[in-house]
Amino acid sequence: MADPSTYRPAPGTIPESPGVYRFRDGTGRVIYVGKAKNLRSRLNSYFGDVWNLHQRTQQMVTTAESVDWVTVGTEVEALQLEYSWIKQHDPRFNVRYRDDKSYPYLAVTLDEEFPRLQVMRGAKRRGVRYFGPYSHAWAIRETLDLLLRVFPARTCSSGVFKRAGQVGRPCLLGYIGKCSAPCVGSVSAEQHREIVDNFCDFMAGRTDTMVRRLEREMTEASEQLEFERAARLRDDIAALRRAMEKQTVVLGDGTDADVVAFADDPLEAAVQVFHVRDGRVRGQRGWVVEKVEDLSTGDLVHHFCTQVYGGEQGETDVPRELLVPELPTDVDALAAWLSEKRGSRVTLRVPQRGDKRALLETVARNAAEALNRHKLRRSGDLTTRGKALDEIAEALGMSTSPLRIECYDVSQIQGTDVVASMVVFEDGLPRKGEYRRFVVRGATDDLSAMSEVLRRRFSRYLNAAASAKSELESPTVATDFFTSEAGELGEEPAAETDRPGIDPTTGRPRRFAYPPQLVVVDGGQPQVAAAAQVLAELGITDIALCGLAKRLEEVWLPDDEFPVILPRASEGLYLLQRVRDEAHRFAITFHRQRRSKRMTASGLDSVAGLGEVRRKALLRHFGSLKRIAAATVDEIVEVPGIGRRTAEAILAALGKGDASDQDG
Repeated sequence: MADPSTYRPAPGTIPESPGVYRFRDGTGRVIYVGKAKNLRSRLNSYFGDVWNLHQRTQQMVTTAESVDWVTVGTEVEALQLEYSWIKQHDPRFNVRYRDDKSYPYLAVTLDEEFPRLQVMRGAKRRGVRYFGPYSHAWAIRETLDLLLRVFPARTCSSGVFKRAGQVGRPCLLGYIGKCSAPCVGSVSAEQHREIVDNFCDFMAGRTDTMVRRLEREMTEASEQLEFERAARLRDDIAALRRAMEKQTVVLGDGTDADVVAFADDPLEAAVQVFHVRDGRVRGQRGWVVEKVEDLSTGDLVHHFCTQVYGGEQGETDVPRELLVPELPTDVDALAAWLSEKRGSRVTLRVPQRGDKRALLETVARNAAEALNRHKLRRSGDLTTRGKALDEIAEALGMSTSPLRIECYDVSQIQGTDVVASMVVFEDGLPRKGEYRRFVVRGATDDLSAMSEVLRRRFSRYLNAAASAKSELESPTVATDFFTSEAGELGEEPAAETDRPGIDPTTGRPRRFAYPPQLVVVDGGQPQVAAAAQVLAELGITDIALCGLAKRLEEVWLPDDEFPVILPRASEGLYLLQRVRDEAHRFAITFHRQRRSKRMTASGLDSVAGLGEVRRKALLRHFGSLKRIAAATVDEIVEVPGIGRRTAEAILAALGKGDASDQDG
């Protein structure tokens, strides 16, 4: 545990201008990134009485061993640089609103001749109209299922659409009336686009006009004694009303807004967001996050906006309006940054009365309920994790709790497709972004495979540490890491790539440059002995090692004749089991992927345009690759969806030489 006074910058060296700062641990890894309007005032607040700081801030400043900063010209520049550094370094102590999910949209591909309705995730592209985001893909499909009766637009992929046109038969949706079947010419391109335009109008909120038009057509059909058509229109109107019930109007002015509310306590905060598009709630999402500092509601709004609307890891659909419970201190800079992301003006405001205020209160109640549920579900969870780490340290004779644990497992079947996994747990929780998979070649058994993996991992760690040391000792390297200026916005300070564990080419932490406090291997005494021999050969003596045997869940230590037996109800044993089971899951998943790829690879994979469906159809028709290779072009063409040119390509790929010789 470091004393913050040992790395406090000298008085007068911190500028009073806007900027962004980073705290680093002893390996040079960035553990916290923040921005400030006045760097001197903000940084000095970390170096007062440690016991007066927020609990998580205490942990951060005592984990850190250095601090550096970069000054910028304006708050907007500081906001941009803060976002880019958080994205680059993924600091451990920053508030994280990410839930590792991309939220789906209902997309209409208006840039195609026959537009398609589909579920779409990821980055948006030009020429596609989006509705959403939705919380779940099934919510989009449920809405589509109701609306396709009224708006029978195309939903199939390009391959299915083209194949249906080739064989002259529509898919099942075309037969049951949920697609107008443009693939076989049932409607023209103009008629199909009119259907799609009506669908977009309905999704955009012009529902009353659509319902009134259908009611008028139903009345006219009834008066003309076209009762079947009138009944069909009646059912269409009922389907529209059911879809409208699922998308209740909450703002009558057709507002596009995200309504954000928080509920917090000294250590955690729950956030809830309602996505309102065209006055209707399209989706809802929420998180519970740990508070690193004593954050106000305005601070939480700032962190939410910079992460959720920050790029590929966040929500790229920036609304015209953000309704929040409190404005952050940098609201003007934040609004300018969001406006740049959106491409048009974005406003942040606190609603005072009316429907928007009522909706914000509803979202706030949801946030409070989410925080209460989280507390009930995880009451004592932090205490439990701390207890588990303390029990492990005591059982293994470690001087400190193992805040970072790495576990290794090997997966193989009789020496084939030998692979291994490395999983990482920090503070008792999995850190999946640092998992690694190894392909092992030349190993004869599990012990040799485990030895190879550990030697590769820790050799890279030693190389990275030696490289960092030589860089620091080099006379060309700046020794003052408290950088006060940088040239252009986003330019790294001169000492950035000269820090331990940082790759000078990419500016990112080096792979395998961060050592664990504890290494766990899946196995008993033989596996532990093999791992200990590797660490000893590499001269590594400051990393603890143990093995967890599945038979009786015994914990084995190097050179011990008997295992350590943890109580069955021990939180430490439970955590070790979780780590071991996660490593096993990760290894066996990778092994299955490689085995499946090897077993399913065939000459058919190289045939251009031959997809999985038609490959399966060929194998189902002929029974094996050998029979396909023995067939003629005419026999292969008999398989539905296979043309003569494709048949010739199949025979060529299977080594039949000139396919024309097969036609007799």
